[in-house]
Amino acid sequence: MSIYLDNQAAKPVDERVISEMLPYFRDKFANPASLHADGDIATDILEKSREMVADFINAPNPSDIIFTSGATESNNLAIIGAANFYKRKGNHIIISEIEHISILNIAKYLEKQGFKISRIPVDRYGIIRLDKLENLINDSTILISVASASNEVGSIQPIEEISKIATKNKILFHTDAIPSESTLSIDVQSVPIDMITLSSNDIYGPRGVGALYLKKGVRVNPIIIGGGQERGFRSGSENIPGIVGFAKAAGIMKNEMPKEVEYLKGLRDKLISGVLEIIPNSHLNGHPEKRLANNAHFRFDYIEGESLILQLKEHNVAAATGSACSSKTLEPSHTLIAMGLLHEEAHGSLLVSLGRTTKLTDINKIIEVLPGAVKRLRIMSPLTPPELLKKYKEVK
Repeated sequence: MSIYLDNQAAKPVDERVISEMLPYFRDKFANPASLHADGDIATDILEKSREMVADFINAPNPSDIIFTSGATESNNLAIIGAANFYKRKGNHIIISEIEHISILNIAKYLEKQGFKISRIPVDRYGIIRLDKLENLINDSTILISVASASNEVGSIQPIEEISKIATKNKILFHTDAIPSESTLSIDVQSVPIDMITLSSNDIYGPRGVGALYLKKGVRVNPIIIGGGQERGFRSGSENIPGIVGFAKAAGIMKNEMPKEVEYLKGLRDKLISGVLEIIPNSHLNGHPEKRLANNAHFRFDYIEGESLILQLKEHNVAAATGSACSSKTLEPSHTLIAMGLLHEEAHGSLLVSLGRTTKLTDINKIIEVLPGAVKRLRIMSPLTPPELLKKYKEVK
């Protein structure tokens, strides 16, 4: 069994969640659209689950939760749906330069449909420039979409400040909360946000289930047309077992997040200090303090991240170089490039994302094997300077 440190890409389903879901595969499997008694049971659990997910973000109305197939669909429904509904008001949308690839590709799609897309630059830590955001707003701006944090380098975005700017200018504000869903609490009554993308698996629920929080009064055009489920915003028979699991995961996360975050911070800080102290020419990407509790994102001079992943694989350590949804491309991370890194610097990155099942022994293991893996790659690299090679040869 490998040491799993790729929790940003996928998290294991909590055993308590699995137990909660099982009856809805075997015994309580009816469709909530059916009018018989079994259908009523399915409807009841659907609405109870909606209440639990609403409570997770302190939403005042459970009906504001629209269940979807996952984060990507929720992002599509929020951005494309809002763009098409409000296009008579304006055709300008603002996103950040470092959004998840699903949102970047939505923006490209909308540009082909005639919408104008502006991209907010970020500072060297990957945090958006609020002054630049305000300068981008014009009379045709209808939507701002900025993720709650970077899913790659872990820097936390100033969501409250963005919300204030959007409210002041009467612009819709959407945030993709997936990167921070398991480590930062969400309270829509405290920080007004019009639309929030949520995902089940990112809080240790099943994959293939997500939700869009749609504030009362906010409208979007549906992107999936059919039988009119989910108040007409998302047609298709609801995935009751998955939704039940999502709701259970949300309840567990709401209760256990504070203790879990403190635990993860301790492991994260031990990992960061250990790696930076032991490995020369190593760097931490992202903000040193305003970062997710489970995120440690490094870069190492003179090597490539993909080769490092293969080295770690030999030691049964599972990690990543960046976002899982964009990892199949050989292009350098768009996030790191936006932060001002050179291509060769961006290529030497390593993302270690911790989770509920991460143990101190896992952290000790990666601190033990990572220096040797980096050393082997640097000895083979034509980019490694002679003085560093000499040091490596002197240390047996």
